[in-house]
Amino acid sequence: MKKRMTCALAMAAIATLTACANSSPDMIRRSDVQTMSSIQDGVVLSVRTVTVDGSQSGVGGVVGGVVGAIAGSAGSSVQREQNVLGVLGAVAGAAAGNAIERFSTKEDAVEVIVQLKNGDRRSIVQAVGSEKLAPGDSVILVITGGKVRVSRAPS
Repeated sequence: MKKRMTCALAMAAIATLTACANSSPDMIRRSDVQTMSSIQDGVVLSVRTVTVDGSQSGVGGVVGGVVGAIAGSAGSSVQREQNVLGVLGAVAGAAAGNAIERFSTKEDAVEVIVQLKNGDRRSIVQAVGSEKLAPGDSVILVITGGKVRVSRAPS
């Protein structure tokens, strides 16, 4: 019974962490709906593929530590051994939870260098979206609450 509960907790933690890993330019945050954004026109100078490192908020470590402690302490019927195994399980679970969180929140992205109409240049890193940008493309920079995304300019 304890093993099933431990597995269920681990799977729920992984699903939760994976769900948090989306910053696609195609996804608009609920808080940005019905807000005015400013727009700047520009031309793409270059696009290169990058990887955004995964986050380590501590949630993965905490969940992994709890799951590891439960799993470790269930391994023996002797109280002292249960305590030692629980601590070892917590440490191993915390390390594994951190690694899972970091891996599951890592994402593919692009760095887009844009030259604005006034000659200024900007570099924007954003998750890979449905639009594929290339040097020479006319684009708009949509700026909302300090966040910027690059989109192809309307015709």
